[in-house]
Amino acid sequence: MGKKGGAAPCTASYRDEGVVKRIWRRLNEKQPSAPEVRTWGHGGEPAAPSSDADNAPASAGQRSGKKERHISTKEAIRRFRAHSQQEKHTDVVRVGVQDALWSDLYHHALTANWLAFTFWAVVSYIGINLFFAALYAMLPGEVTGSHPLSFWDLFFFSVQTLSTIGYGGMVPTGTMANAIVALEALIGMMINALAAGAVFARIARPRARIIFSDKAVISDESGVSALCIRIANCRRSLILSVDVEVALSRLIVSSDGHLERRFEPLTLVQAHVPVLRFAFVLAHVVTKASPLSHHSLEELKSEEAEIIVTVTGTDEAMGQTVFARTSYAFDHVMHHHRFVDIVHSRPNGVVAVDYSRFHDIEAHQPKEPPLNTQE
Repeated sequence: MGKKGGAAPCTASYRDEGVVKRIWRRLNEKQPSAPEVRTWGHGGEPAAPSSDADNAPASAGQRSGKKERHISTKEAIRRFRAHSQQEKHTDVVRVGVQDALWSDLYHHALTANWLAFTFWAVVSYIGINLFFAALYAMLPGEVTGSHPLSFWDLFFFSVQTLSTIGYGGMVPTGTMANAIVALEALIGMMINALAAGAVFARIARPRARIIFSDKAVISDESGVSALCIRIANCRRSLILSVDVEVALSRLIVSSDGHLERRFEPLTLVQAHVPVLRFAFVLAHVVTKASPLSHHSLEELKSEEAEIIVTVTGTDEAMGQTVFARTSYAFDHVMHHHRFVDIVHSRPNGVVAVDYSRFHDIEAHQPKEPPLNTQE
């Protein structure tokens, strides 16, 4: 996709060029102006601006004062893709940095998916044995057996030597053949140790079985709008010292026409959870100081805004740090909704957590804030 001699674009997230063009045109039409403070209503909907001046048509001077952006739509698409929030490590093409395959082979073995890992392991295994079979074939008569040996007999002799099985049906008799067998046995022990270590590391790699709600909700049951996200620990073991970070990610156009990804932290009511046993609801109060109150819902959607959530903690059983992450586009943020209760106490005193209703939400009527509400 990239042109020769230029930076190659990344190839994920914004696959639909028509969508990217539409977003670029919408952002390019925005007039550079001072930040406008908007408040979110009781139901989470942005309230109307305090003045009607912003709704008035732009004057000729304002139109003439708009800075021209000399950038093509194709270049805008490239920049959108380069600055978009990526979900995979292979979505970005890095120019000017070489991939250190051999010096970072172990890291590649850990980060590759299981299909790629198995494929390259099998290909490498067959390739090594074909190489040594060719060496044995160059030494006729130095590997003997109960019958005349074909190339495939030598291949399976290499397999037996590499894995240090040695059935005894074929034996090396010459000096050069014994030297090659000794070298192959040494390489085989090293390969077996590395392969076993890589497989064990992939299986034993710590993973947090933390699930996130499908949608975020804007709840205002107390008369104050709050962005709420539910998380849960799916394991029986506890996750200790959980730290949560929530941020608003926006793709904005700077005054000189450059695209940049901006992250603004969303302060939580409780960002540190000592023990995550089952479920917990994260809440961010939308006050005038909140970044959410500075932008209307339409602006956030046009800027491809997302709410990014990262969770880190220590697994009690393994004693290792685990993490999880997710993100919510604003079409997955529901206003005037709340999460249904999933924790119940049974008559025998046992606490029951119904994970089948974890993602369920319900609508509610907004409440008027009390007169003495403080921001």
